[in-house]
Amino acid sequence: MTTPALPEPDEKDWTWVIHEPCPDCRFDPRPVQHAEVPELTRRFTTVMREALARPDAAVRPEPTVWAPVEYGCHVRDVCRLFGVRLDLMLTEDDPVFANWDQDVTAVDERYWEQQPAAVAGHLAEAADAIADAFAAVEGEQWQRPGRRSNGSVFTVDTFARYFLHDLAHHAWDVTPARRR
Repeated sequence: MTTPALPEPDEKDWTWVIHEPCPDCRFDPRPVQHAEVPELTRRFTTVMREALARPDAAVRPEPTVWAPVEYGCHVRDVCRLFGVRLDLMLTEDDPVFANWDQDVTAVDERYWEQQPAAVAGHLAEAADAIADAFAAVEGEQWQRPGRRSNGSVFTVDTFARYFLHDLAHHAWDVTPARRR
């Protein structure tokens, strides 16, 4: 298969999802307790893995809308990347994260050609690893800072809320009722 049509680049600053509900997926980060982060990570990625088991997991609903396998690859990579960034926040003083272009990654890694079952397995491993990493965060560690290359400042707490929104939003993206 040739490279599929690329979606329009998403240049929004999504950091607002740390403090208010998303009008699309309805995820509200405000009531989330630290102890809930691992369970929510597993819950949202389970929805993604279930979508990867569907017979249409490699089918785009529209030319510029990712198929579940592409979303699954993205969520797997988000879990991996956020695991690295969480480790930096816990081991370095105010680290600056290297830029990550999700669209370039999708093309370079040829998300559309990956096998849904393999992606589901790798996603489960990545989700478990970051869920376990968040489960190990204690007390004042939740206030340790880190920054994206664009200057957005996070604490481990706000970083977890931002991360959970990403997972919730993409679980919503692959929900069959949403894809019609």
